[in-house]
Amino acid sequence: MISEFEKLERASVPALDEILGVPFKVLDDGFVRVVDYMGSDSSIVQAARVSYGKGTKKVREDEGLIRYLLRHHHTSPFEMCELKLHVRVPMDCWRQWIRHRMANVNEYSTRYSIAIDSAQKTKPEEWRLQATSNRQGSEGNLAVKQGELFTMREIELQSLARTVYNERIEAGIAREQARKDLPLSTYTEAYWKIDLHNLLHFLALRMEPHAQEEIRSYAATIGNEIVGRWCPIAWFAFQDYLFGGIELSKFEIELIAKLQAGDRNGARSLAETYGIVPPAGQDLKRNIERDEIEEKLRRFGIQPPWSEA
Repeated sequence: MISEFEKLERASVPALDEILGVPFKVLDDGFVRVVDYMGSDSSIVQAARVSYGKGTKKVREDEGLIRYLLRHHHTSPFEMCELKLHVRVPMDCWRQWIRHRMANVNEYSTRYSIAIDSAQKTKPEEWRLQATSNRQGSEGNLAVKQGELFTMREIELQSLARTVYNERIEAGIAREQARKDLPLSTYTEAYWKIDLHNLLHFLALRMEPHAQEEIRSYAATIGNEIVGRWCPIAWFAFQDYLFGGIELSKFEIELIAKLQAGDRNGARSLAETYGIVPPAGQDLKRNIERDEIEEKLRRFGIQPPWSEA
C-alpha cells in the first residue's frame, strides 16, 4: 500500500550547509566551492538497506555498514550521493582533471566570453626539477637564484600573451581565434558534478604523493575541507581502506609469508619465478613493479629478499 511509506525529508548536512558558496583558495588565484549537494552518509546506508533488507540494521550500525561497503568494494550505494562544485583552475591542471570522465561538466567558454584575466604564477622557490626515475614526475627544486630568473621570464611571457590577446579582441578578431596563444597557466572555471563513488576514485588518484603538486592541492582541499564535512563516516573509511591502505597481490602475499617464516632464499626464488628479479648473479635492472613491492615491504618493516640486509 502506498500509505505504508513514511514522508521523507531531503538529506541535510549542517556542516556542509555552512560552507555553501564559500570559496576555498587553492594555488595563487584558484578556488573550490560547493554549489549544491545531494545525500549524506545516511543516504549511503539507506541505499544499501534497500538491497540488503530491513534485517541488516539489526546487524550493523550505520558506521559499520559504510565501512563494510567500502572495504568490500560495494560501490553503488556511494553513487546515491552527489556533489556540485564550482572550481577555478589553471588550464594545464584542468587537462588532468577532465580525464576523469564520470562527471557532469560545464566549463567557462572563451568562444563566448573574454578569457579570465588571471594566470598561475610560480614563486622562485617553486620550480621543480624533472624526476630521473619517472618521466611524468618531478623531484627536488631548482635553486632559488635560478628560480628568480624563470619567475621573471614567466611574468614577461604571461604579460605579453595577455597583451596580444587583448589587442586581437579590440581589433574585432573572433574570440575563438584570439584565445589560441594564451598560455596553459591561464585560469578557467567550471561546474563539476560527480557522485561520491567516482569522487573518491578521483581523490585516491589525485591526492596520491606521485600526482602533480597543483592538482594534488585541489584534491586535498576537496577531500579535507568538503568531503570530510559532507560524509565524514565515508571519508574516514576512505582514508582507512583506500587511501591509507595497501593492496596485496597473490605473489606479494606469498612473498611476505616466506619472509615472515625466515625463508629469504625461498622468497628470492619466488621473485625470480614471477620475473620480479633476474636469476642470481645478474644485475637488477629498472623494474617499476619491483619498486612498488619494495615500498609495500618497507611499510611492513620488511627487507626485500633481493637486497642486502
